Amino acid sequence: MLERFSWCAAAVLGCVVASGACASEPLRQPHAAMVPYSGEDELQRVLARWRERAAAHRDMRRRTDGQAELASQLAPAAPAADAAARTALPQESITNVQTAGVDEGGIVKRAGDHLVILRRGRLFTVRIGGDALEPAAMAEAHAPGIDPAGAWYDELLVSGTTAVVIGYSYSRGGTEIGLFELAPDGRLGHRATYHLRSFDYYSSRNYASRLIGRTLVFYTPTLLQPWRRAQTDPFAGLRRWQGRGAADEFERILPATRIYRTDDDFDPTQPLALHTVTRCELRTGSMDCESTAVLGGAARVFYVSQQAVYVWTAESGHRGWGSGPVESAVFRLPLDGKAPSALKTRGVPIDQLSFLEDAGGHLNVLLREWSRGEGMWGSERARGSLALLRVPIDAFGDGRGAARDRDYRRLPGPDGFVSHNRFVGDWLLWSTGQPWAIRYAGGGDPISLPAGHQVERIEPIGSHALLVGRLGQDLHFTGVRLTRESAQLAGGHVQPHARQKESRTHGFFYRPTGPGQGLLGLPIVEPSRTHRGVYSGPHGSASVLFLRERELDFSELGRLQAHPLRTRDDGCRASCVDWYGNARPIFIGERVFALMGYELVEGVLEQGATQRIVERRRVDFLRERASSVRW
Repeated sequence: MLERFSWCAAAVLGCVVASGACASEPLRQPHAAMVPYSGEDELQRVLARWRERAAAHRDMRRRTDGQAELASQLAPAAPAADAAARTALPQESITNVQTAGVDEGGIVKRAGDHLVILRRGRLFTVRIGGDALEPAAMAEAHAPGIDPAGAWYDELLVSGTTAVVIGYSYSRGGTEIGLFELAPDGRLGHRATYHLRSFDYYSSRNYASRLIGRTLVFYTPTLLQPWRRAQTDPFAGLRRWQGRGAADEFERILPATRIYRTDDDFDPTQPLALHTVTRCELRTGSMDCESTAVLGGAARVFYVSQQAVYVWTAESGHRGWGSGPVESAVFRLPLDGKAPSALKTRGVPIDQLSFLEDAGGHLNVLLREWSRGEGMWGSERARGSLALLRVPIDAFGDGRGAARDRDYRRLPGPDGFVSHNRFVGDWLLWSTGQPWAIRYAGGGDPISLPAGHQVERIEPIGSHALLVGRLGQDLHFTGVRLTRESAQLAGGHVQPHARQKESRTHGFFYRPTGPGQGLLGLPIVEPSRTHRGVYSGPHGSASVLFLRERELDFSELGRLQAHPLRTRDDGCRASCVDWYGNARPIFIGERVFALMGYELVEGVLEQGATQRIVERRRVDFLRERASSVRW
């Protein structure tokens, strides 16, 4: 199994693997950052030469099925086909984000005394200040007069009184960014809508947008095919929507002098991607944006720390088993606008949770031998043996250097398809069926964690971790105690005849309530509680389960339940599939809420011999606002 492969670059030359590392040491980079193209002429010459070589090779090598699949994922799809598919004040976060201080686009955010909810193409506000629970307002999630057909409005961010809706429009040229101003009474006023020229970047695990203070960050890959010229302008451009959509209204914000590459020759049989990171500053009445990009392989995974965006790239085709980890590269694009840096690597991360930029100045990444990246459902297809890469950030340079052989540590795990992983404290936890843990910054062997059930979610709870997954018909919660010396299973809970409703990270939330204790919530579905045994429908979720945790001892507090599923016409015009889920546990101070479809339910903890959470009140914010609004 693992013995067939080596994570060391020298392995193909006969390097003997010992303890997961080899002895060779590639030279460090002579330059600290990458060099951009000198101008448009040089960039176009390089791309033209790449296409000429592709034309010469096209009769010698046919495109692989993997390339064709990736092209269909990244290229803009026809609206008709897709319609069937698919100064900020600090306050308590209600989103289960990967990195503190880096907010991720979600479906519900807090804005002072209100919750703002993005649901099936509309924005809703619910007043919660002063012990209230009142629907306040409803607005379309797009600009007045815009045709939302062929658009998906999936992500919401809030900065101060500005609500930002991020969507993707197949008919208007890419990422659609709507700015709405929140009034003190909860009403939402449309301020402006912008379009950022981009290709589709949907991921089943990652989120396209981030917010750091007043800075929006977007990652948008654009596929470049070697066998044909781009049908649309591949370079990032921005326009403010003025009620029309001419292509010449876009102002290019990615000049050739902001596009970077390494010294590698581009493979004429493989697609490339222009991996673009765009930073937009939210200002009164406007939004100023600038883009930076790197050219690399089409398979990609990206991660955002407080200092930089990391983009991991690799070729999309697989060379066959036994050939070792795929060659890859990782780019670091600083958020302060400085030039990117890069490092040659091997293997591909599973998803954004495979990354950690730690406080000691290192990048830590869990890798598998091969993956098409996280585009669409690519993370679920990652395969091969595993390794942990740990490199100092100052090892990044102009892209000519490579990670040292000793920077990789071989890890146990089968060649299964689906893997879940998470950095928690000083530890990395992962599972490809069998859970494991290892201290990423020190020595020591991996520690087996025989949880006895599937692992479908790994979450931090305080300084420890939680494994969630099914065994038969039951949903299991298993704690992992993490100390400086060891990782051990500790405590658990079994929810009979249930499974988790939401697979994305935002479906879970843990709130500390004191030293070594807290509350956690997770949407679940139970067949016995749904209509004709169906788990869920488009308008609701079965229930949100709440557990109390004390030193990894878990006790059930109860569930806040949605009303039985029922069919009703909500007048949906856009984004009518909940790709990002529709249920969330929400903790605000001592208050506990469950968002389930169009219902927001507040619970209260009953005090007594056995604490239980019971429903205090609920609102159906669609029904209560729809009575006063004409569609």
